[in-house]
Amino acid sequence: MNRINQKLQEDKKLLSIYFTAGYPSLNDTVGVLQNLEKSGVDMVEIGLPFSDPLADGPTIQASSTQALENGMTSEILFEQLTDIRKTVSIPLIIMGYLNPMMQYGIEAFCAKCKEVGIDGLIIPDMPVNVYHEQFQAIFEKYGLINVFLITPQTSEERIRFIDSISDGFIYMVSSAGTTGAKSSFGNAQSDYFDRIGNMNLKNPQVVGFGISNRETFTQATSKAKGAIIGSAFIKHLTKHGVDTISDFINEIR
Repeated sequence: MNRINQKLQEDKKLLSIYFTAGYPSLNDTVGVLQNLEKSGVDMVEIGLPFSDPLADGPTIQASSTQALENGMTSEILFEQLTDIRKTVSIPLIIMGYLNPMMQYGIEAFCAKCKEVGIDGLIIPDMPVNVYHEQFQAIFEKYGLINVFLITPQTSEERIRFIDSISDGFIYMVSSAGTTGAKSSFGNAQSDYFDRIGNMNLKNPQVVGFGISNRETFTQATSKAKGAIIGSAFIKHLTKHGVDTISDFINEIR
C-alpha cells in the first residue's frame, strides 16, 4: 500500500509541511526532511522550484527564486533524494508545475519518483481531464498518487469527478487566491469546510493555504483529515534555519 494511504488510515489529524527543495541552501533538502520527521510531521510536500509559480504567494515565490539561484533542478533533487528512504519513512510528495515535468518527460519523471521513494505528486496546473486521459495510467504504473486541488469556487460536479479518479486525498484550498499564512479563518472558510465535509467524498480532504498556527490548524482539521503548512514554515526557515524546525512544529500541536 502507498505510504500516503497508510498514513490516511491513522486515527489522528495529519500535519503536512511544504518546503521548497534547495532552500535556504541548495543542500538543505535532506536535512529539512530528516528534521521534519524527527519533529513528528506526518507528510511532507517537497516543492520543486519553478520560475512562474502561479499558485504560490510571495513567501513561497521568493523561496523558489532563491532555490533556482542556488542551482536546484529536477535532476539535482532526484540526486539528493537517492538515499532518502534510508533515513526518512513518512510519505513524501513532490509539488511542482507541469512544465518542468514535461521537459523531463512525464514517464521518466514518474519512474524516477518511484526509484527514489516518492509517494505522490501535486501539480496545480495539471488539467483534470488531461491527467485522466493521458497520464493516469502512467501514474498508476509507478504507484504514484496524484493529488488534485479544489477551491471554494470549484463546482460540485468537478469535485465529484476529481473524487472519482483520485486514490489518496483531495487538497482543499482554503480560499481563492495564492498561498500565504493567515492568523485565523472567517465564516466563509468555515462554511466551505462544512460544505465539503458534508459531501461524503470517498477521498479524505487535507486543507492548505493559510494554515500558520495552532488555531488555523485546529479550524482547518475540524472537518478535514489534515492540514498543510507552507508559507509560515518557510518564513521560520528563513529566520531561524534548519536546526530549529522542531520549535516550529511544537507550536502547531
